[in-house]
Parts: sequence; structure tokens; C-alpha cells
Amino acid sequence: MPAPATGRFLSAVHHFPLRIYFEDTDLSGLVYHANYLRYMERARSDMLRIAGIDQRSEHEGGSGVYAVTDLAIRYRRPARLDDDLMVVSRVAAVRSASCTIAQSVMRGDEELTNATITVAWLTPQGRPQRQPKAWTDIYTRLCQGEDLHP
Repeated sequence: MPAPATGRFLSAVHHFPLRIYFEDTDLSGLVYHANYLRYMERARSDMLRIAGIDQRSEHEGGSGVYAVTDLAIRYRRPARLDDDLMVVSRVAAVRSASCTIAQSVMRGDEELTNATITVAWLTPQGRPQRQPKAWTDIYTRLCQGEDLHP
């Protein structure tokens, strides 16, 4: 059986492919605005998994969880049924308890949507805490443009 679709790093930038299906569109035939956030969330999760950040084991072990603390999004052009898109993600900043990721949804060379998302690492009780050091090391390397998978 083939592996599920996944993204890949090109240098320190993650590329996540997706296709637009009928369920993604609204009555006008355009992608519903909230779906762009879903696409970006999938891309971020895929990026972290490929980079070696195991959110699931930390969550299941009771260590903590990420939560979105800031989001700025700009819609430039609409996506439509059957479009092949690419979500491009790069680490923009890293702090001891948070990480900021810049993302763009692209159709070829055309940017449809861009966003900057900051996530904070929280205790199970919802208080900010330092991220695992290995994770901040990975984020720092990506933020500096280092290729994790040469």
C-alpha cells in the first residue's frame, strides 16, 4: 500500500501539496475562507513531523501541547475546484516557549493566501512553558535557513 501524501523540505522551507475538492468550496465555487487555515495547519503538522518534532508523544506523555496564540492572514486570490496548490512554510522566529511560522498558499507562482502564525508550548494546565530544547534547536536551524535533510 502506498504511503500517505506528505510534504518535503527544500532547504529549510517546507512544501506541502494539496488539491481542491468540491467539499472545500462554497456556493460560489471558491474555496471557503476558513479552509485555508485547515490547509496551513496540515502543512505545519507535516513540517514538524518531518523535522523530527513529535508533538503526539509529548501530548500523550502529558508534557504539553501547542496552541495558536497569534494569527494574521491575508487573502489575495481565490482557489477553485481541482486547483493543485502548495502550502509553503518557513520558521520565521523562535523563542523559548513559542515559534512563529510564515506560510503561503500558492497556485504555481501565484500567492493566494499568506499568514503568520505563532504557537506557544503550554503545560497541560494551559500555562506557557519552555519548549523541549531539541525542538528549539530544530526551529533555530530552520530559522537560520539550514537544510535538515541535505
